[in-house]
Amino acid sequence: MLCMLCTSLHARELSWQWWPTGITDSIPAGNDTLHYRLGLSAVASSGRYAPFWLHNNTNGDISSSPYSGNLSVEIYKDAVHPDRWWDYDFAVQLTGRVQSPVPDSKFDIQQRAVTAYFNLLYAHLRLYVFDITAGIKPMIYETQDTALSMGSMIFSGNSQPLPHVTVGIDRYMPFPGCYGYLELKGGLTHAWLADNVFMKGSYLHHKFIAVRLGGRLPVNISYEFHHAAQWGGISPVYGDIGSDLRSFANVFLARSGGVMNNDRLNAQGNHVGSQQLVLTGKGDGWQVSAYWQNFFEDNFALLGDGQNITDGLWGISLKQTRWPFIQGVTCEFMNTTDQSGPWHDRDGLCYAGKDGYYRNSVFANGWNYWYRSMGTPFITSPLYNADGTIYTLNSRVMVYHLGVRGDIYGFRYRVMASYARNYGNDVTSRALLSQNTALLLEVQKHVEQAWGLDFGLRLAADLGTQWGNQFGAQLTICKRGIITQW
Repeated sequence: MLCMLCTSLHARELSWQWWPTGITDSIPAGNDTLHYRLGLSAVASSGRYAPFWLHNNTNGDISSSPYSGNLSVEIYKDAVHPDRWWDYDFAVQLTGRVQSPVPDSKFDIQQRAVTAYFNLLYAHLRLYVFDITAGIKPMIYETQDTALSMGSMIFSGNSQPLPHVTVGIDRYMPFPGCYGYLELKGGLTHAWLADNVFMKGSYLHHKFIAVRLGGRLPVNISYEFHHAAQWGGISPVYGDIGSDLRSFANVFLARSGGVMNNDRLNAQGNHVGSQQLVLTGKGDGWQVSAYWQNFFEDNFALLGDGQNITDGLWGISLKQTRWPFIQGVTCEFMNTTDQSGPWHDRDGLCYAGKDGYYRNSVFANGWNYWYRSMGTPFITSPLYNADGTIYTLNSRVMVYHLGVRGDIYGFRYRVMASYARNYGNDVTSRALLSQNTALLLEVQKHVEQAWGLDFGLRLAADLGTQWGNQFGAQLTICKRGIITQW
């Protein structure tokens, strides 16, 4: 009965293809364009650090220093043939930065007056439904509105991108024989942790799979599973901890092994994981999504089960294109205070609690890259540690977050407000250690009369006891253009 109803409702608009990939045998000519982008930005702020939303979730591109400036040059080509059996894109972005030292900081990265780095240096090739990416590129796997979200639990675009190689299916593709109502995507990544903050020559493993039901129906439901791990390299404490193929197999399967008792009793490497369940309703020019993302560091359990069910990210996202003034709204809540309970073991029993998110006894710098959290920035990055320690000091947080974006007569704006309550790392304590309200107002405008430049202004503030009251502003000027077309 349900199948007959669906057929009658959609017979006119659906082409009942056995495998509706949208890919054809024809090869359209033209539309391939090589672009350039020149960018200049300057940050000035009143506190010890630049305000939270000025530099977090920017792929490490904006310094945490109170005063900094960036000059960037980017050359890129977008993938523009989604219906062709092959396509490619690439980008090279070189940035030079000047910054003032962070007062009394123990980290060299916050004391360098001048530095240069590649924030993009990658190439991507799609062959039919399969994708291959190699180079330096952000690893962001968010279903929610990336511009407005506080960021996912594993990869949020907070740290600088890792050099990596990824193979898989990047976008949802229909499963053969299901007429577009069952779609899959997934991938496998090998990355290099090139910061060498504590471990030397270590790696990052990541794999994910996602399934979506509904296709062109007005309601879709999707599920994603992510598994990631730091592994391999040379430890200043344990020496070579295993970087061979046998070690990789142990990491891939999350099984015990290696040369240390810790890895032999548990699993080789520092493992983290997340699951996300999304319910989406869509219509003509609008889409509403409700999502729940769970995070775990011990044993895997399906959503709705497990010890740390109360930890995770809950959100609602609205996107619409019919009225430009408000194009997107995102509301989120995140909790990481449970961490599987207050006991790891007690009275001879193992409770597997006290997870210590983003911390690890072997990888002392934890789930961080260049002193920045690779996951949510609200689990405080080590670059904020005044004592110079390299591990995460604040992993138990509650965050309430709101984001709005739109376009008012050519002025593109974004507003974000976040309230964070911080409880440190001790899961046996309920004491509130600090709190912070992070605010951001961003406005961008393209001015054709001024040589076609894009101007941007970002105003941000932190209010609370975490870093004190601090205010800052960022001015950006950008010029985009076409180098050639073919």
